[in-house]
Amino acid sequence: MARTVWDSSVGKKTVMAVSGLIMLLYLVVHMIGNLKIFFGASEFNHYAHWLRVVGEPFMHYEWTLWLVRIVLIVAVVAHATSAYQLSRRDLKARPVKYVHKKARASYATRTMRWGGIILGLFIVWHVLDLTTGTVHSGGFQPGHPYQNVIDTFSTWYGNVIYIVAMLALGLHVRHGFWSAAQTLGAGGRTRDRALKAVADVLALLLTLGFIAVPVGVMTGVVS
Repeated sequence: MARTVWDSSVGKKTVMAVSGLIMLLYLVVHMIGNLKIFFGASEFNHYAHWLRVVGEPFMHYEWTLWLVRIVLIVAVVAHATSAYQLSRRDLKARPVKYVHKKARASYATRTMRWGGIILGLFIVWHVLDLTTGTVHSGGFQPGHPYQNVIDTFSTWYGNVIYIVAMLALGLHVRHGFWSAAQTLGAGGRTRDRALKAVADVLALLLTLGFIAVPVGVMTGVVS
């Protein structure tokens, strides 16, 4: 039954919707955590440490964090795989491009695929920069996330990469949230306006919330 559901377009869209909502929930929590950087190094570093000891003593050190990471990895892979396969099906169903593009298609709708690619590449860079320190500038310091964040956003390319990715995220969330609601049957003639408004607010808050960190470093508010 699971294979039958996965092989159907409806099944893949459902997987995209559910995995997208899981990632959206994480993004909201992650953004709130990031904003703690405005309360100083002690507060931010303490929060980063707390993430590693959540659930102790029942959970071992970093077990909860790794559980969250595993769920996110599964969600990202499922989301990307279903999106790619649905895209391939669309191309096979219509190998010749339409003469006229849909006039009502929004910019976010037309750029969902490119936005997904940009975000996928950003996730890789972000992990290598602030989790493993592989591509980090200024000398990565394990256990000192506050300083590591400042190092990243003290470089022009760190700011450009992050801000461009967050703009792509805003567009992706704006269309993706409403699309997920439609797929899961939450949409309707009377609810569409409210869902679109929620999508707009979520996209705006996430974009501004995430971009606030590099802007804070660039302006010296965070130093």
